[in-house]
Amino acid sequence: MSDKVHLTDDEWRRRLTPEEFRVLRRGGTEPPFTGRYAESHGEGVYACAGCGRQLFDSDAKFDSGSGWPSFYESADGDAIDEWLDDDFGMVRTEVTCQRCGGHLGHVFEDGPQPTGLRYCINSLALKFDERGDGGDDTGGQTG
Repeated sequence: MSDKVHLTDDEWRRRLTPEEFRVLRRGGTEPPFTGRYAESHGEGVYACAGCGRQLFDSDAKFDSGSGWPSFYESADGDAIDEWLDDDFGMVRTEVTCQRCGGHLGHVFEDGPQPTGLRYCINSLALKFDERGDGGDDTGGQTG
C-alpha cells in the first residue's frame, strides 16, 4: 500500500509544529474539548498530520462526549496499527499511523454499531481534507 516514512527527530521537528511533534512522535495527548476536530461536522477525510495517510472518513465520526474526535472504524483496515499500551497503570490499545508510526490516540470497545469500537484520536494528529458541501471543518473550535 503506502511506503513507510522514516525520518529523524530533527526532520520531524521541521515538518511538524511543536504540539504535533509532542503528540505524534512522543505519544502525548491534547486536553479534552480543545482540539479543532472534536466538534467538527464537515464531510471529508481525516489524514495523518505527519505523513498524509488517509486514516478516517467523516462518515464514521460520531460524538462520543469524550472531548476528542471519535470514529467507529478506520478508512482502510491497513491505515492504522494497534499496540498494547500499559503506561500510567492502565491497559489500553494505542493506535498509530501505519505509514509513519505516529501516535494517534487509543481505541476502546465502547463505541456504536456496526463495530462497537471508539477510536479516540488527537486532533493534533489529524489534518482534515474537506469534500463536497463547503461545511465547516472546525466545528466552531479555534484550538
